[in-house]
Amino acid sequence: MSELLGIDVGGTGIKAAMVDSLKGEFITEKIKYPTPQPSTPDNVSEVLNQLVDDFGYRGKKIGCGFPSIIKDNVVHSASNIDDSWIGVDLGAYFQENVGSEVVVVNDADAAGVAEMQFGKGRGQSGTVLMLTLGTGIGSGLFRDGILVPNTELGHLTYKDSIWERYASNGARKKKHLSWKAWGKMLNKYINHVHFLFSPDLIILGGGVSKKYEIFEEYIDLTDIVTPAEMQNNAGIIGAAMMAL
Repeated sequence: MSELLGIDVGGTGIKAAMVDSLKGEFITEKIKYPTPQPSTPDNVSEVLNQLVDDFGYRGKKIGCGFPSIIKDNVVHSASNIDDSWIGVDLGAYFQENVGSEVVVVNDADAAGVAEMQFGKGRGQSGTVLMLTLGTGIGSGLFRDGILVPNTELGHLTYKDSIWERYASNGARKKKHLSWKAWGKMLNKYINHVHFLFSPDLIILGGGVSKKYEIFEEYIDLTDIVTPAEMQNNAGIIGAAMMAL
């Protein structure tokens, strides 16, 4: 069956919808809750259980995008989520605490998979880079349609910190940056990753992608930079696709 529940766990919000994974589209409305603070395993699992109940989906297979390096369902980093997740086997944890088989992948990788199959990356050969601009910056890297998982390019070093502390949408809000100031900072970041990987296409995802026309004038590489077709829904769809 191609109809699966997709969940996207972010640093600010946790959202979900039922997805037709073969068509790459929602078949229900999206439901979103704030990410609990602190975002510990127990607190996050409460939200996941609420979402499972909202959709009447107890005991069925779920796809989940998670803001971490994920290897064999185990968390190896904590990007905008509580450090207590590191080392947790998410498959086993969610089976015990949510009562469902949950396939967990890096959240930006999930968004990239959806965009490559059904969005702006469809049919694109060469190197494609998906950047999700949210609380932090996630990245999904593809070569001839094949995912190179867990790249975490938002964590490249910049100044005394990392790039996502300066160029994410979360940084724009926290620092109260104008669209011009933030757009120029984002442009510096895009040029940096472009220098490192020479991608043929850069797709900007996350909630801010729907406002691309506001900051587009500050982006140099407009010939290869484009907003995500699925905008902030790509992570949910991609998580369900990867579970299928």
